[in-house]
Amino acid sequence: MPVLVITGTGTEVGKTVTTAAVAAAALAAGRSVAVLKAAQTGVRPDERGDADEVARLAGPLTAAETARFPEPLAPGTAARRAGMAPVHPQEVADRAAKLATEHDLVLVEGAGGLLVRFDAAGGTLADVAALLDAPVLVVASPGLGTLNTTELTARELRHRELELAGVVIGSWPDSPDLASRCNVSDLPEVAGAPLLGALPCGAGALAPGDFRVAAPGWLAPRLDGTWDAEAFRVRVAP
Repeated sequence: MPVLVITGTGTEVGKTVTTAAVAAAALAAGRSVAVLKAAQTGVRPDERGDADEVARLAGPLTAAETARFPEPLAPGTAARRAGMAPVHPQEVADRAAKLATEHDLVLVEGAGGLLVRFDAAGGTLADVAALLDAPVLVVASPGLGTLNTTELTARELRHRELELAGVVIGSWPDSPDLASRCNVSDLPEVAGAPLLGALPCGAGALAPGDFRVAAPGWLAPRLDGTWDAEAFRVRVAP
């Protein structure tokens, strides 16, 4: 798995922190890692972006962006409003492929969800995954409403004949409600793919050293971790 594409079921579901956890676990396993943000929006040229945050939390890795736009909007809209050239899926794929020749693992983090548009032609992160023939990891929220958005994302991946590597819960609450606890069993069923981890709420606020030590315990072995999905399900089951 030299390239893994990471998307979310929407915004603010823990995608960047999950990317950092996957990177930290891979680094702990002795792999060299690069993180590529397909399109960074909502930050000025002098501000830290998501790829920089991944590097801060995960440790020494290559952090890169394909494009950056100042307003916190969908990449295509942000590029148009800024009068800047949009990023195209082929550019992202070419950059990721180059990084894959130099690293054991390349994590391509999207912006928002799978079908957020990059350009006027309707290019998306799904197109990037297709160009790279790369599996896609979906980051989902734990609570009410997540089953619908997760299943829609999974169906689109299957429709495009793309591999869904699995689902990670991006922010597991300290006191999960009934819906969240039930969703631990239901998420892999609606996705048709395994649950590959659950990050605790507030993981991104940990000191980097603590984050790196803990990260493998939040992720399943396929992601270089030690997390046990069945044990987690039994522990939180209603």
